[in-house]
Amino acid sequence: MTYPVTVSSLSSTTTEKSLSEFFSFCGKISSIQHESGAGTATITFEKQQAAKTALMLNGGTLDGNTIHVTSDTVTDEHDTTGRASLDEGSTSYEQHDKPRAGIVAELLAKGYVLSEHVLHKAIEVDQKQGISTRFLNYMRSLDKTLGEKISGPEGTVSGKAKEVVDQGYAQAKSIDEQHGISKQTQDYYSRAVQSPFGQKVMAFYTQAAKQVADVHEEAKRIAELEKEKAAHAAETAPPSTAPTTAAPGASY
Repeated sequence: MTYPVTVSSLSSTTTEKSLSEFFSFCGKISSIQHESGAGTATITFEKQQAAKTALMLNGGTLDGNTIHVTSDTVTDEHDTTGRASLDEGSTSYEQHDKPRAGIVAELLAKGYVLSEHVLHKAIEVDQKQGISTRFLNYMRSLDKTLGEKISGPEGTVSGKAKEVVDQGYAQAKSIDEQHGISKQTQDYYSRAVQSPFGQKVMAFYTQAAKQVADVHEEAKRIAELEKEKAAHAAETAPPSTAPTTAAPGASY
């Protein structure tokens, strides 16, 4: 079974690629039906949760236009019983498992414009539905595994972060550089949890209660770590004589 949503009020410059890039933040896409220059498109998702997240983005901005996202078969009513009972033993996750506030933070970090209403809606969904157990298990496993590498047995990054924060930002940065954390891993969460802001990152992704300002702050962290990742990739890449074109920068 698949889950379609209709996107209208699209810009004449919007392409299938830009639709895919935007809505892939919601989850895996099965298909996109869109004609060049048309004002509407149908995005079909593999998971209902992904389609619900897409509906939450109603009122967002794509290619300069405020878009409308609707569906005849999927509602934006999220399960208020929470997702904590699902996949209790899993430590892997998919995009649609992420907290909604985390997904909108990723979109903001990429330079997309979302209304305050969308941000409030994302926070509201997380508070009503809770964070998926699959994602919580992943974050807690990451916290413990990486924490043991830094602090030894029984150590956690979040616990270490608190000690480091008390001792000052400089020491936190020194620990990060000493272990080469930010440069060695390709996974955002691995880098972010072990950064000087690791405690805040853990709280953002494992606690439902947050404010719009927290979403903007996380978007800035994502954008900054992505810049560092790109800079490191450029430093280690083999020399090339081909001309390069800089990608559009994030608004953060």
